[in-house]
Amino acid sequence: MKVKGEYYRTIWTKEGDNKTIQIIDQRSLPHEFIIEDLTTVDQVAEAIRDMHVRGAGLIGATAGYGMYLATLEALKSPSFDAHLELAAKHLTATRPTAVNLAWAVNRQLTAIQKGSSSQEKVNIAWRTAVDIADEDAEYCRKIGEAGLKLIKEIQFKKKGDRVNILTHCNAGWLAFVDYGSATSPIYAAHDQGIDVHVWVDETRPRNQGARLTAWELNEHGVPHTVIADNVGGHLMQHGQVDMVITGADRVTYTGDVANKIGTYLKALAAHDNNVPFYVAMPSSTFDWKIRDGCTEIPIEQRNENEVRYIQGLYEGKIIEVLLTPQESPAANYAFDVTPSRLVTGLITERGICDANEQSILQLFPEHKKI
Repeated sequence: MKVKGEYYRTIWTKEGDNKTIQIIDQRSLPHEFIIEDLTTVDQVAEAIRDMHVRGAGLIGATAGYGMYLATLEALKSPSFDAHLELAAKHLTATRPTAVNLAWAVNRQLTAIQKGSSSQEKVNIAWRTAVDIADEDAEYCRKIGEAGLKLIKEIQFKKKGDRVNILTHCNAGWLAFVDYGSATSPIYAAHDQGIDVHVWVDETRPRNQGARLTAWELNEHGVPHTVIADNVGGHLMQHGQVDMVITGADRVTYTGDVANKIGTYLKALAAHDNNVPFYVAMPSSTFDWKIRDGCTEIPIEQRNENEVRYIQGLYEGKIIEVLLTPQESPAANYAFDVTPSRLVTGLITERGICDANEQSILQLFPEHKKI
C-alpha cells in the first residue's frame, strides 16, 4: 500500500542491514507516521504485546522475524537450541488470542530444526521469516480477488448503485503485511471503479477503526464514514448496509470466529436484519485443534487504562485524556466469539466457504482427520 505516494509494507528489513527489522509504529497513527527499528527478541515481544504492531497476520509475520533475530542472539548463547526455545515461549506469551502468533513461531521452530549447523539455522530462519511475510501479503491479495465477486454481485443487484460495507476494528493492510483481509476486497472493488462506501466502526477502546482503518481508506481514496460502535444496528435497520466484512484473530475448524470485541454484536444485528456477514481471513488464522470457539478460545484481557483513557491530538501533540471517574475500575476484554451460525461465509485465499466443518475441510482437505 502507499502512504503519501510511497509504497510500504507493514514490516520489512532495513535497507543494507538485514539484522534490523523495521515496522510502522501504529500507536501514533493517524497523527504521526513513525518507523521503528527492532533488533532484539525483547523489542519484538514488546512491539507485539504493547501493540506497536497488531492484527493477526502482522503479529504472525513479526513473530517470524522475531525468531530470526532469536537465531542471531543464539549464536552468542551457550546453547543455541535452548535459547530458541526460550525466545519462542517469550514471543508466544505476548498475545494469547490470535493464533497466527503461535503458528508462525512453531513454523520457524520446525524449519530451523532442519539445519545442521548454527549458521545454517540462521539462514533457514531468515528465509522462513521472509516466506511468512510474503505469503501473508499474497494470501491477502487473493482474499481480495475472492471477495470482489461478492461486491460485484451486490452491485449488480443494486443496478450499479453504491455498495455500502460496514467494517469493525482494523483488518486492513496495517493488520497484515499488505492488502489486509476485510479491506482487500474493498480496495479491489474501488480500484476497478465500483462505487463502494465504508462505514467504519470506531472500535473502542483502542479505536483501531477510527484511527487506522479510516487513515488507510483515506490514503487509498476510498469513500468512508466513521461511526460510533453502536450505530451499526441502526444503519442495518434502515437498509444502509449491504454487507458486513470483518477480519478474525482465530477461527475454529467448525467456523466460530474470534475477533475484536464488538464483532459478535454486529453479527447479531446483521442476522436480525438479513445483512450478509462475511469474515475475511488467511488460512493461517484457522485453529485446526479447537471445535467450540465460545468455550475453548482464550480471550485476552488487557490493561483497564485502555478503557479509562482515550488518545488523541491536542494542539499538535498526542495526549491521553481520562474518560472515567478516577476511582472507577474497568474491564477490558479484547475479543469476543461469533458463533458460526451467524457467519454467512469465510473469505480465504482459496475462495469462499460456509462457516461449518464440512465446507471448511472441503476447501482445506489436508486438515481432515483420518
